[in-house]
Amino acid sequence: MTAAVLYELGLPTPYETSTPFVIEEVDLDGPGDGEVLVEIRAAGLCHSDLSIVAGLRQRILPCVGGHEGAGIVREVGRGVMGLRNGDHVVMTVGAGCGHCRPCYDGRSALCDESGAPRGQGLLPLGTRRLHRGGQPVFHFSGVSSFAQYAVTGAEALVKIDPDIPFDVAAMFGCAVVTGVGAVFNTAKVRPSQSVAIFGLGGVGLNAVMAARLSGASQIIGIDIKPDKFPLAHELGCTATLDATAPDMVEQVRAMTDGGVDFAFDMTGVTSAVTAGIAMTRKAGEMICVGLGSSSELTSYNHASLVLRETVLRGSLMGGGVAARDIADYLRLYQQGHLPVDRLRSETIGFGRLNESLDLLSRGAVLRQILLPHG
Repeated sequence: MTAAVLYELGLPTPYETSTPFVIEEVDLDGPGDGEVLVEIRAAGLCHSDLSIVAGLRQRILPCVGGHEGAGIVREVGRGVMGLRNGDHVVMTVGAGCGHCRPCYDGRSALCDESGAPRGQGLLPLGTRRLHRGGQPVFHFSGVSSFAQYAVTGAEALVKIDPDIPFDVAAMFGCAVVTGVGAVFNTAKVRPSQSVAIFGLGGVGLNAVMAARLSGASQIIGIDIKPDKFPLAHELGCTATLDATAPDMVEQVRAMTDGGVDFAFDMTGVTSAVTAGIAMTRKAGEMICVGLGSSSELTSYNHASLVLRETVLRGSLMGGGVAARDIADYLRLYQQGHLPVDRLRSETIGFGRLNESLDLLSRGAVLRQILLPHG
């Protein structure tokens, strides 16, 4: 099959020139016990992909990229229940084993059993199905959707209505479940509460839509790209602010009578986290969703955190149960309450994958969708 293989991290921009993803033929073995072969029909490009390419976080190389996708089941391994050939599915990295402590607690993205193998470039049961010329090729977060086909653990797949377009469904595997889940599960935003959202990309705009559905009275979108503001207003923002404005924190505190109930950072930028903490009200919450460098540290005023009872927390893949949440969010989309299709920037083929990373790094697009079969 044709796949996008990552051999080296930290190559310089523009990526169109340095070509971190090499498009080539790769061998894929069939599914083993508990595994499923999926024909990939669409895969989303995410800032998490960009941070890996930039070398901010490490992966076992070489690997086939991509962690957000949708496709058609083509073969099921022994022991797989609930899926059969021809089913349409969303692929997600947020799935868990179902029987460890985090899974029992309703936080499948923190799964002890499946997380370690994924970090080693393997599938959840410790297997590897990719190779090239007799040499191993590793899986990306147990998904590897930048390819024409993928073998995944069955738990990473969520069956969907075949009427949902693949280029929309693909976004639910990461962007939607992460952004919407941060609002619904992690923050549990209630009617009349106020929120500020740093970063109006695919994840951030999903959080905007979720905040609107939650009944938030004030939804303040913050970004360095003002050209994102019109769509942000259409999707639910009551106000938008330029992140580079020197008085941005003061503006938020003034318009919310002392600060927001929740600030969400979708960027992974430390200055956004610091500003978010400063703009929350007493007992407000700063929720960190975006991932930056694994070695980067953020400082805060400890006395202020205590005296104001500020809550600082993370949210991984929406802080819930991926299979359950994705199914719920898909229903909201079908009912017209979650217009995720508004976030599609364009569809691309393998030939534009590296160029598309440049567009993503410049903030020129929201969600680009790779169509592996053209």
